[in-house]
Amino acid sequence: MTRLIRSLSGHAATGPNYPEVGATRTGPLPAGYHYLHHAVRVGEGAAAYRTAGEAVTTWAMHRATGARVTSAAVRAEPGVTLEVSLGFGPVRFIAPCQVIWTTYTATETGFGYGTRTGHPECGEESFVVTLHEDGSVWFTVTAFSRAAAWYARLGGPVVRALQHAYARLLGRALTRLVAERVTDPAADLADGR
Repeated sequence: MTRLIRSLSGHAATGPNYPEVGATRTGPLPAGYHYLHHAVRVGEGAAAYRTAGEAVTTWAMHRATGARVTSAAVRAEPGVTLEVSLGFGPVRFIAPCQVIWTTYTATETGFGYGTRTGHPECGEESFVVTLHEDGSVWFTVTAFSRAAAWYARLGGPVVRALQHAYARLLGRALTRLVAERVTDPAADLADGR
């Protein structure tokens, strides 16, 4: 069934399939898309910030939700391509993406990736962890997207609701990973626990 979903999406190894590349970093978000913005506090302090940043940029956060991430790279860097697949059992939607930008600073870690041909949507999504002056650690998802595949257009509002639900799921998974890792420094993020 995975092959069926892949063939329905017309998967091809290409670059971003939308013109506003980098807009999740530079802003403003472009017109003509649906927007998503979700922010959640995931921890407190430098250890939580480092752990959250590592989980986000090594795909551990995505994997902790049950998503499959395939990439030759172990960390997000501009130009890295990856496939994120979501679904249950053999029925999975393949979402080819490319990392557009990254940030690795003392107070901000994360990346933005853009959709490639074959993704059910076209647009960009960013995943950023921020260490605030008060010591709180926040995770923010920002995205702009619109349907690229017929089944995404057919799904309309349901697809958007699922995108928002997935952003909330990412926040919960990251909060859990941070709590586990900060409490037990021996916990391994590489397996997406």
